Parts: sequence; structure tokens; C-alpha cells
Amino acid sequence: MKEIKIEDAVGCILSHDVTKIVPGEFKGRLFKKGHVIKEEDIPKLLDIGKEHIYVWEQKEGELHENDAAIRIKDLVLGEGCYISEEIKEGKIDFFAKKMGVLRVDKEELLKLNMLGEIIVSTMHNNTPVKVGEKIGATRVIPLIINEEKIIEAEKLINEKIISIDEIKPKKAVLITTGNEVYKGRIKDAFLPVMKEKLEDYGGEIVKQVILPDDKEMISSNIIKAIEEDKVDMVICTGGMSVDPDDVTPSGIKDCNGEIVTYGAPVLPGAMFLLAYYKDTPILGVPSCAMYSKRTIFDLVLPRILAEEKLSYKDIAAYGNGGMCLNCGVCSFPHCSFGK
Repeated sequence: MKEIKIEDAVGCILSHDVTKIVPGEFKGRLFKKGHVIKEEDIPKLLDIGKEHIYVWEQKEGELHENDAAIRIKDLVLGEGCYISEEIKEGKIDFFAKKMGVLRVDKEELLKLNMLGEIIVSTMHNNTPVKVGEKIGATRVIPLIINEEKIIEAEKLINEKIISIDEIKPKKAVLITTGNEVYKGRIKDAFLPVMKEKLEDYGGEIVKQVILPDDKEMISSNIIKAIEEDKVDMVICTGGMSVDPDDVTPSGIKDCNGEIVTYGAPVLPGAMFLLAYYKDTPILGVPSCAMYSKRTIFDLVLPRILAEEKLSYKDIAAYGNGGMCLNCGVCSFPHCSFGK
């Protein structure tokens, strides 16, 4: 780049964006890369402390920050994402093209950021996102970067680092157990909670079945929901503790499906159960879901709806960040819970 005094800059073409900052009022672009300096621009540039401008004279092996950012974007961004319309100051923002679960390859992301001079920043892996939500960004630190740095990144990263797995509307049967509910002594409180949480993702509870504490009835109704009602998932509520008369976990186990876990390092939600019957997920939801705004169910549900088959390791990994802080104003999923 060639440095030129502002007073001598009329007719010159800016090689970079010029930013104006007025504390508490404004931060944004004053002049765009490629702008031809006019006489009336000189006072504006002096007002923001610019006494020189830089004209970039491109040399072989060098890249402007915006061109380098485009190549990084192509390297990083996968399915279900789109970018900001405008690229400026070497920065490109990433957005979700569809409602889904954000996937971030954390190891590849670390490798890329360890190179220096280029950065990629994202939301947390496995965060549920809405259409149009900002999920990350890339930025090139120097105005002009050696192309070798970008080539090194392209050789290093073999898989897209960021993608969105689409959440698809699902139909569920809710099986609520408990003699006290079955006999009408108390009113069930699970249905409105589960209904609202599924509807947030476009799903629905197609039927609720209320059963006594009878593991044979629980097993047979789970199988009926999957094989006859053809639902996408079964949610079991009530009777999830270790008390002898709480038989819901036994009823789920007797379906002869695959038990992934009974117990999770998440609070609220430690007594959570996850199983699969012929690839259909069965979720045993503990009583905390009735009164706690966020529980293990909120962490697992979007991943299930994005058709991810969860493993014991996936559940165990929630231990780091698995304690909900019960904030006065809940900002989930944009908080530490489950991250």
C-alpha cells in the first residue's frame, strides 16, 4: 500500500473501508473501499483523525482482507447457512438458513484459529437456532494478508466447520403414569408443558394416554404408539424416580429396546431416561419438567427433532455446563446451560 496525505488525496481510491465512531451514538462505515476521495471528504476524514489514506497496489501473493475472508467463508461454511449481504473490513457474518441445531466441529475450529491472522467465531455447538439467527462470523485481522496463510488454512481444514441440522416437525404420544393421576385424585400438569415445548419446534402431541403404575401397561402402550399410531417419538412422564412404586423406567426397559441412559449429569433433570425402540426415541421425563422452566428435556429435544441419535457419551458430555442457574430472566438457549 502507498501512504498519501489527506490533503493530497483528492481523486485517489480508498483501498479499505474507513470507520467512524461517535461514542454512545454511532459506529459504522464513513467511506467504503473503492470510494473516490472528493474535496468535500477531506474535512470528514480529518475529523476522525485520518491524516493519511492508503492506496493498495496489489502484489502477487497478497490478498485484500475481504478477498481472504471470502476464501475462509468457503472453507468453513456448510449446509443450512448463509452469509451477510455485505462484506466489509475483512468480516463476514454467518446466519441460519433454517430452524435447526447448530453443529460446530470444535477441533477443526481450534486448528483454524491457531493459524493466526484469521479468526472464526461461533455460537456454541448444539445450540438450537431460528431462521435468520446470527450463528458466527469470520474476520481477517490484517488489511493485507499473505496468500500463503489462506492456502495453509485450505490445506489444513478438510471438512466444513459450521452447519445446521434441520429440525423437522415431529408427532409424539405422551404417556403419563401415576395412580394418583389415573384415578383422578390430581390433575395432570405435564401435558401443557410438553405440548408447548414441542409446538415451539413445529411438533405436536397427537395423543395423551394416562396409565396407572403398571409396567406391563406402560410397555404395551409404548409399543402401540410406535407400531400402530406411527408416531415419531414417545414421551413418558411420571414415575421416573427410584421409589419402588415408580415403575415407568421398568416399563420402558421391558419394551426390549435400546436403553441409552437412565440418569443424566444435568440439574434439573438427573432422573432422565433415553431409549430407542426400532430407532424411535423414547424419552422418560422426570417431574422437574413440570415446574422448572428449563431441564434436560430442553437440551435433548432439539437434537432429537434434528434426527440425531444420541449416545451415552452425548448425555455424559452435558456434565460440563449441565447446571441451570435458574436466572431471573431466562435467556435459554443463549446461556451457559448445556454448553
